Amino acid sequence: MTLYPKLILDALGTVRYPGTGKNLTEAGMVDDDMRIDGMKVSFSLIFEKPTDPFIKSVVKAAEVAILTYVGREVEIKGNIAVKTRQTPRPEIGKLLPQVKHILGISSGKGGVGKSTVAANLAVALAKMSYKVGLLDADIFGPSMPKMFQVENVRPYAEQIDGRDMIIPVEKYGVRLLSIGFFVEPDQATLWRGGMAGNALKQLIGDAAWGELDYFLIDLPPGTSDIHLTIVQTLALTGAIVVSTPQDVALADARKGINMFTNEKVNVPILGLIENMSWFTPAELPENRYYIFGKDGAKRLAEEMCVPLLGQIPLVQRIREGADDGRPVVLDETSVTGQAFMRLAENVVRQVNYRNETMGPTKIVDVRKSRPHR
Repeated sequence: MTLYPKLILDALGTVRYPGTGKNLTEAGMVDDDMRIDGMKVSFSLIFEKPTDPFIKSVVKAAEVAILTYVGREVEIKGNIAVKTRQTPRPEIGKLLPQVKHILGISSGKGGVGKSTVAANLAVALAKMSYKVGLLDADIFGPSMPKMFQVENVRPYAEQIDGRDMIIPVEKYGVRLLSIGFFVEPDQATLWRGGMAGNALKQLIGDAAWGELDYFLIDLPPGTSDIHLTIVQTLALTGAIVVSTPQDVALADARKGINMFTNEKVNVPILGLIENMSWFTPAELPENRYYIFGKDGAKRLAEEMCVPLLGQIPLVQRIREGADDGRPVVLDETSVTGQAFMRLAENVVRQVNYRNETMGPTKIVDVRKSRPHR
């Protein structure tokens, strides 16, 4: 039996690509690099994206079609290469080349106001004329769309340099992306760790973040695979840990600090933020009530030898601003607005100090490390 290209192309014409319903030949998916050497056939199939979910099934269907319609003796298994029209995502270590500083905002436990702090810090930095990006990396509990009042916005993709790139939503001078933009708000995100990590990498590497002075990552509470994915994917300038003064929160904050400073992770702690430091009622602005204890995070910072970047009071306007999608720092005349502006100034000062004393950051290999539980 003699093989020739038309036999192969006719067989491939019986295979349909699920994405369009067209067969492989009419869809222009068969490359012109076909080679026939006796009974051995090799060629490439062209897909739009390297992440196309149908790649494996279409390659398998092409092999079966050739064996069925041309002959069982054809050597085709493993000889079909895959090409993509879209430029692949940059390698780890080369992501976000236009971003100067990458900060992870973390907390040892939930409920300490980490996302509220991250949102207000991002807006405060933008008000200081910095170019700021904010990634909501809390895959299972995204809150940034509501905090910025953009729940109904759906980011679109635009082709840039041969790649389909997600365009971040922009509000209050902050470029924002969250998994919350891509899932139903009332539905739980039931993903295993690998799926969550891949989604996070896509929001980082397949988004047009552009030039940024500060890229803030609102991490999930606790210590998890998401944290390891971040430190394996990006060279963090440093981590910021948020806690309340309460002993229970401080115990978990200590674990979070230990995770980042672990020799296998080795991410610098830029500082600790004490949230809900005291309660001040609007009608008694001079009064302070230490509901969760006094100066707990301040003492922890001294114990762990890390800077205390700020103490944020607990006032009703912070909650109202988060629920209404208007971060309280937008009002610099308020007590909390001023507190967040001071916090942003301290963060900038600490980042500059860190860069002067420690130099550029590097991707760390944490494949053998495990987060503290």
